[in-house]
Amino acid sequence: MTQTSAPPEAVIAATQRWVERAVIGLNLCPFAKGVQTKGQVHYVVSQADDAPSLLIDLKQQLQDLHNSDPAQRDTTLLIAPLAFPDFLDFNDFLDRADRLLRKMRLDADYQIASFHPHFQFADAAADDISHYTNRAPYPILHLLREESIDRAVEAFPDAALIFEKNMETLRALGPAGWQALDVGPAKACPIRPVTDNIAP
Repeated sequence: MTQTSAPPEAVIAATQRWVERAVIGLNLCPFAKGVQTKGQVHYVVSQADDAPSLLIDLKQQLQDLHNSDPAQRDTTLLIAPLAFPDFLDFNDFLDRADRLLRKMRLDADYQIASFHPHFQFADAAADDISHYTNRAPYPILHLLREESIDRAVEAFPDAALIFEKNMETLRALGPAGWQALDVGPAKACPIRPVTDNIAP
C-alpha cells in the first residue's frame, strides 16, 4: 500500500465499506454487527506518518475511549492511512502500542487488535486466503474494551471456532470472491458514524 492523501471522509467511508461487506457481510466477527448497528463504533483518522506521531494519536484515543460512555462508544477504529505501508514495520509497531497501553495502566481494561492491507500470518503461505481475515483498506488499530469482549464471548459459546469457520468461509469465497466484494479504499458507504480527523 502506498501513502495516500485521500480526505478523511473517504478513508472512513472505505473502512465502513470493509466493515459492512467483509467483517459483517461475511460474518468474520459475530460481535461486530451489534455495535455497528447501534452506532457504537467510533471511526477516527490519524494523519500520522511515523511511529511517534501515531503513538500520540493512540494515546489520545485510548483516553477518549476510557472517558466515554460504553453505551455511546463501545469501540474505536483508529485508521492510519499514511503510516506503515510495510506490514512488517506495522507489526513491529504493535509492541510499542501494547507498551503504551501498559504505561497508561489500561492493559487490564482494553486490548488493541490490528488490521493491515498486507497482513500475513507467519505460518501461512504468502498467497493463503487466510490472511484476508485481518486485511483492511488501511492500517487500523482497533481499541476494544475487555468487558465487551467478555460479554461477547459469553454470548457466543463457540468463540474458539470463529477462526476455523472464517477459514472455511474465505476458502469457499476464494480470491476472486474477495475482490468482488470491492472493499478497497476508493468506494463510499452510506453510514454516518461519529468521526474525527486528527492533526498531530
